[in-house]
Amino acid sequence: MSITNKTFFEAEIDALYLRAPFSRQMYLQIRQSKHFMALYYMKKLELDDLANTAFLSRFHYVRVFKRMYGLTPRAYLRDLRISKAKEFIESGASITTVCFDVGYESPSTFSSVFKKCTGHSPKEYQKLYNAI
Repeated sequence: MSITNKTFFEAEIDALYLRAPFSRQMYLQIRQSKHFMALYYMKKLELDDLANTAFLSRFHYVRVFKRMYGLTPRAYLRDLRISKAKEFIESGASITTVCFDVGYESPSTFSSVFKKCTGHSPKEYQKLYNAI
């Protein structure tokens, strides 16, 4: 199995596949849902939507995703959104714009989640990045 066109994480999943009881199809389904999150992180994504992209029930999907990636789908989506938010803030976008662009509906919720994940409020992060 060649890993030349695979990311590090995809190669790790393939390695897990060789050691774990999941079928190759299951890995492909979960990867597909992860790819869906990467494409549509800015939309309101419900757990049922994500599970449907993997053709699994929501409960089985959460168990399998967590076992494969070490995070629940919600935590993965949150981390993806915060990562994108950091990129947007670093590129000079306003914090309110970033909030809505990464899928949050409330600036206060975005700010509290951002601070929980990074240790800084979005404004503090912006000031720190601009000071560099």
